[in-house]
Amino acid sequence: LALGWAAWKTYLGRPVTDNYRCTSMGILGAALRVSRPEEALPVLEANLALNRRYWSDEQSILGAQTIIGGCLSQLGRDDEALVLKREIYFRRVAMHGVSDERAIAAGCNLANSLNYTGMWNEAAGLLRDKVLPAARRSLGADHSLTLRLNVSLVDTFLFDPEYTRDDLLEAETI
Repeated sequence: LALGWAAWKTYLGRPVTDNYRCTSMGILGAALRVSRPEEALPVLEANLALNRRYWSDEQSILGAQTIIGGCLSQLGRDDEALVLKREIYFRRVAMHGVSDERAIAAGCNLANSLNYTGMWNEAAGLLRDKVLPAARRSLGADHSLTLRLNVSLVDTFLFDPEYTRDDLLEAETI
């Protein structure tokens, strides 16, 4: 957190269009998110607005939105986070394809939000049909992201009150 504030104070006097100033705001927001997410959200939203206004780089915008989605989840605003994470996932897939690591990570974030909001069937379908096969194919079965996706699928089965014996057997094999 101290480094985030130091970065922000260092570049605060620069013009609003200065890349270092915008980057330092993102660093501050990310640092605040760790311990004070309610204070981080306005900083992260301001950083996103600056990115949209002056740089319009889709990668930077999606990265800023991803951090905001995580912050919303931390604040218990799961419905808002779900809408944002759904948008991020579909934009990543449209830009890079389903097998891109960034799209797979966005799919993992979306599946977790679907679980938090009780949409277990949709989470299971997303993981089983799209994200996990793409991760296994492009990243490999032992990649850390593929393993996290496996855990997400198991969580989906365990959280769903309507799980079936077949679901539990599938979770056990994972």
